[in-house]
Amino acid sequence: MSRYERWNSILELLAQGGRLTVEQAAESLEVSTATIRRDFDQLAQQQMLMRTRGGAVAQSVSYDLPLRYKTARHAGEKQRIAEAAAAMAAPGAIIGMNGGTTTSEVARALAVRADPEAGFTIVTNALNIAAELTVRQHVKIVLTGGVARPQSYELIGPLASPVLEQVSLDIAFLGVDAIDAGAGAFAHHEGEASVNSLLIGRAAEVVVVTDASKVGRRAFARICPLGGIGTLVTDTGLSDEAAARFADAGVKVVRV
Repeated sequence: MSRYERWNSILELLAQGGRLTVEQAAESLEVSTATIRRDFDQLAQQQMLMRTRGGAVAQSVSYDLPLRYKTARHAGEKQRIAEAAAAMAAPGAIIGMNGGTTTSEVARALAVRADPEAGFTIVTNALNIAAELTVRQHVKIVLTGGVARPQSYELIGPLASPVLEQVSLDIAFLGVDAIDAGAGAFAHHEGEASVNSLLIGRAAEVVVVTDASKVGRRAFARICPLGGIGTLVTDTGLSDEAAARFADAGVKVVRV
């Protein structure tokens, strides 16, 4: 288990219980108490948790991990989701994309399959996606304005609006922190939700890409109601019952 994977596990345990002792974490992760103490200290320095005598307690930021700590979660599922989603974009399409680990995988899948003759235009508020794809000569990158949010590398705020108001998108790939068949798609941060809503509002087709662990959940800020989503691409961890609820609401469900 890598350090980031271990940190992910620690923060998930904290999110579930609110507090965690060194011994509990060491037993759960099958590592030494010395390793856990170092992990706790390093996470506390980054304000990801609060140290206590013999353990740690959760901070609200623990529910919204920085992007660099999320990459190990459900990696295989995200790659399969990305490949299936990328196949939905026609060569030459104008594509909208927000930030996140799954949309980053979609961007990589698009870059690999892009027809050099047709290429793609990608409109995004994600700095990491723009930086990674700028070197692809057959991919045109349009980056929104805004203020960078370190947790997600997304640009947020009113400076994003002028760019998004001037574009029209064939398809938008939306990464979410939660999605519910009754309430719609959600983000942890209201600034991300606002810009993401503007982005998908410019698209003829909206495809949510997320692993099944985020389905049936809600987060703080709603991006859009379910009626704003055409397709949900997720993994086979989504139950038949849950898939049926989305289908009944008019959302096409693709499980890979």
